[in-house]
Amino acid sequence: MPDIDYTINIEQILKKKFGEKTPKWLIRFVRKLLHEDWLNDFFKKGYSGIEFTDKVIEYLHVTLQIEGLDHVPKDGRYTVASNHALGGNDALALISIFGKHFDGNVRFLANDFLMNLRQLREYMVAVNKVGSQSRDLAFQTDEIFSGPYQILIFPSGKVARKTHGRIQETPWAKTFITKSVQYHRDIVPMHFYGKNTWRFYLVDWMGKITGINKKFPLAMIMLVDELYRAQGKTYRIVIGDPIPWQTFDRSRKPYEWAQWVKEKVIAL
Repeated sequence: MPDIDYTINIEQILKKKFGEKTPKWLIRFVRKLLHEDWLNDFFKKGYSGIEFTDKVIEYLHVTLQIEGLDHVPKDGRYTVASNHALGGNDALALISIFGKHFDGNVRFLANDFLMNLRQLREYMVAVNKVGSQSRDLAFQTDEIFSGPYQILIFPSGKVARKTHGRIQETPWAKTFITKSVQYHRDIVPMHFYGKNTWRFYLVDWMGKITGINKKFPLAMIMLVDELYRAQGKTYRIVIGDPIPWQTFDRSRKPYEWAQWVKEKVIAL
């Protein structure tokens, strides 16, 4: 038996957040949406750390076709910047690929949703909105970028959504540019090819027009269902040559450089 119980109890989580009078129908609905039994069957195995990401990918029967990892020398100092296509498998792949490449010497800047994975907390730094000007976040970001770890980040901060008829990301925040320059980190671009099902984009759209997402994070919860539905899929991952930090000079503003890197990633 594992030393730590990683299983989840949806009823306890919901009652803690919404109170003891949380409707039973809501508990049943979220349990089904989050595939509680399916998740716990895997969580009971007790995997954690980089091994956890590998075993999840194996549990899902997902195949990763990785191109260009040999472009990234192990003795460099990097910020790995990737598009955020899925919300689940892309994060797991990012940690798995570079966690092994750098012998576990990585830190992933994550949002609250991914921080719920206790199995990976050793490798995660909670950042809700990369680029926020809050003092606490600025201090935390400085501490991480100045440290000894390789940084993994989704600069968009959000999973790609359907906007104006196209699946696309929000503009990338500039923090990964400014901090990489400040602490002399070359930027490694990575393109994860993939998209969620139409259900996710529909629920996200309905949440926006009805305001549900502000009260209940249904679209975010849907990401677990998307992970479940990804079973058996194959994803292509293309890693580009590291971009020297000296590239990001004053010929453009940091925000403009961030969009430039975003376009480089999309073009891979």
